[in-house]
Amino acid sequence: MTQQNEIILDRREAVARILEDRGDALLITGLGSTTWDAAAVGDHPHNFYLWGAMGGAAVLGLGVALAQPHRRVLVITGDGEMLMGLGGLATIAVQRPANLGIVVIDNESYGETGMQKTHTHHGVDLAGLAAAAGFSASRTIYSRDELEETVSVLYAASGPVLAVVKVKATLAPTVLPPRDGPYLRDRFRGAVLGDRAAG
Repeated sequence: MTQQNEIILDRREAVARILEDRGDALLITGLGSTTWDAAAVGDHPHNFYLWGAMGGAAVLGLGVALAQPHRRVLVITGDGEMLMGLGGLATIAVQRPANLGIVVIDNESYGETGMQKTHTHHGVDLAGLAAAAGFSASRTIYSRDELEETVSVLYAASGPVLAVVKVKATLAPTVLPPRDGPYLRDRFRGAVLGDRAAG
């Protein structure tokens, strides 16, 4: 059995497993590695990649979830990005979007600036913070079995829900999706609204 403090999961494999069951869920990714993880699974019009707006993924997901209450919205971001936007957890908890799931891919490192250790390496508990804020469900995942148990929660449980997935601090190959902001905005809007996007 995996010890709670033993990190064995591979980030790319974990994100691929989470997105395997996404159906028509809308996806917001944090900047850097989580965007590349999602792009490695495959670019999709329902993906909105956040380029350069560190700390904003969860609250952007909140906005989309409130605007599209009948669609499932999933945010996949990193620990460094989530730490920069901790206030967003409180706002999300107050707004209580039932259709929002947040995944924090936590390698305990700032992957984009040299792998310096983040606060989660020193014991900051993001799942605990979400629980204290009032999320419907939150947990920290260390094993494949725990990940399997949590995938359905991310897509089906009444939200907001948050899962912190502890992954090894290894770098995966960069897979760049489109980077043009207006293009991504228009593509995402068209995929969500269909014919209404032209109006």
